[in-house]
Amino acid sequence: MSERKPYPTDVSDEEWAFVAPYLTLMTEDAPQREYPLREVFNGLRYIVRGGISWRMIPNDLPPWHTVYQQTQRWLKAGVFEAMVHDLREVLRLAAGRKAQPSAALFDSRTLQSSPESGERAGYDGAKRRKGSKTHMAVDTLGHLLALSVTAADEQDRAHVDQLAQAVQAATGQTVEVAFVDQGYTGETPAQAATDHGIRLEVVKLPDAKRGFVLLPRRWVVERSFGWMARFRRLARDYERLPETLKGLHFLAFAMLMAHQFVRLIAYLL
Repeated sequence: MSERKPYPTDVSDEEWAFVAPYLTLMTEDAPQREYPLREVFNGLRYIVRGGISWRMIPNDLPPWHTVYQQTQRWLKAGVFEAMVHDLREVLRLAAGRKAQPSAALFDSRTLQSSPESGERAGYDGAKRRKGSKTHMAVDTLGHLLALSVTAADEQDRAHVDQLAQAVQAATGQTVEVAFVDQGYTGETPAQAATDHGIRLEVVKLPDAKRGFVLLPRRWVVERSFGWMARFRRLARDYERLPETLKGLHFLAFAMLMAHQFVRLIAYLL
């Protein structure tokens, strides 16, 4: 570690011991390595948690272009997806569940566009917002299973096939049912899910709805969206590439789940 004062977003020693093997794509003494890998990761964590642009990274962290280039290498290598996959299994087992889920929840949220999101931005008439839509699948503990990024004017039901396929790939074909809202009704999305061995179960609002209603099971995915809202870089769509926006969601979940994992180990010891 350098002599700089730590930021609240810095990775802890315990978390670093877990994530370092995933992030080490080359040895620490490789000639291409100019800055410590841990400090590069701290720079990325600072950006995604604080919501700043790449070029505004503090001077006592590695330069923005180094952090950005290494981030793209990590995203292309799928290291954050691997972290989330392994952490999800451990945390599920610790909670007394099977390593792989038999149920999932599908939902989407619309992120306000920015100049960087460019042509990807579409208008979501229901939310009255122009931006991008993230289609997300989580297990019943709220841990991320799969995610895709589209324009905001894309219908949720049109992406059931892609989401269901990704969920089964992430879990090894273990998911049998997915709980969804009324935006997924219809024969087409139901058949798309069935093609991948998943039964869609629509959780409907009560007929006499007044104010906020906590829906059975549906609150889990809403809580996951709430977790993502704490990462200011993910509060809007600031990314030029949809792959970057997707990857940063996996990073955010990896950060949350690694912290939970470290707390679990400390409790057990």
